[in-house]
Amino acid sequence: MTRPAPRDVKVIAHVADVPADDEVANRIANSIGPAFDGFAPIAGTLPFDLEPASFLLAQQVSK
Repeated sequence: MTRPAPRDVKVIAHVADVPADDEVANRIANSIGPAFDGFAPIAGTLPFDLEPASFLLAQQVSK
């Protein structure tokens, strides 16, 4: 997965039924972007892949 843009964050949040306005999507994209950049050299070599919608869903279920 590549660094998500705010537009991508909004789509993922919508799919997970967790609404995010433009400001929130922008903050999320800016805060998690460096993590995606840091993992870029090993992307595709890990035995699992990150799926952000599942993470958001798990956050909602655990509340």
